[in-house]
Amino acid sequence: MLPWAADLVGRIERHTIGSRLLRGNPLGDPPVRPLWVYVPPGYDDEPDRRYPSIYVIQGYSSHVGMWSNRVPFRQPFPELADAVFATGDVPPAMVVYVDAWTAYGGSQHLDSPGTGRYHSYLCEEVVPWVDARYRTISHRDHRTITGKSSGGYGAMITPMLRPDLFGALATHAGDALFDTTYRAEIPKRVRLLRNQYDGSYERFFSDLRRRVPGTRDGDLELMEIYAYAAAYSADEDGTIHIPFDEVGAFLSDVWERWLAWDQ
Repeated sequence: MLPWAADLVGRIERHTIGSRLLRGNPLGDPPVRPLWVYVPPGYDDEPDRRYPSIYVIQGYSSHVGMWSNRVPFRQPFPELADAVFATGDVPPAMVVYVDAWTAYGGSQHLDSPGTGRYHSYLCEEVVPWVDARYRTISHRDHRTITGKSSGGYGAMITPMLRPDLFGALATHAGDALFDTTYRAEIPKRVRLLRNQYDGSYERFFSDLRRRVPGTRDGDLELMEIYAYAAAYSADEDGTIHIPFDEVGAFLSDVWERWLAWDQ
């Protein structure tokens, strides 16, 4: 497989959308966001035909521009999706690539006073914007959403919260059961924060602002925990509660005891 960009049978139209709902978000992230819309082959040839739509949302630490990233021996997702429609064996559809990036690396596609109204942005602004500009079938039975990891979580909860908009979903490794999946990780990250920053997230962020993120061990791990807490555990005034406060100290103690016993 050649590593260079392949020509699409359909096309991707790149837009920006100004969001009223993201304006004034607590992180100061831009309310004007990129939005990509894939137009399937044959769209221009049948001006009376309308199409179902597939909304694609991304995982933690991803933004819409990363769909263009290329790695050896693999095609990026938009090319793979185009190849599915190119065969003619699958009914054509619009594919909408949504950006929900935040300064913490992700939004979990939720409304949160700690990050902003990203669920409402998707449902109340992006969907109507696309339906108004493209020949979509604007009915829940012809609109679906998919994503991986945090995008998989968003794909699960969005139709639950808005069944009037989305009639189907596909989740790939969607985030779930955090109390189980992160139980072993929390003590490690508590110890990381304690050893490098005396247990202070203020010191972590102060250090991070002075250098290139990702250049010190633990950057992503500490940011990830904080981002999830910002999405799930923020008070109405934006105060973010870190799970370290309640369970971290206990689990860290258990972890340290287990390590001592194992040695």
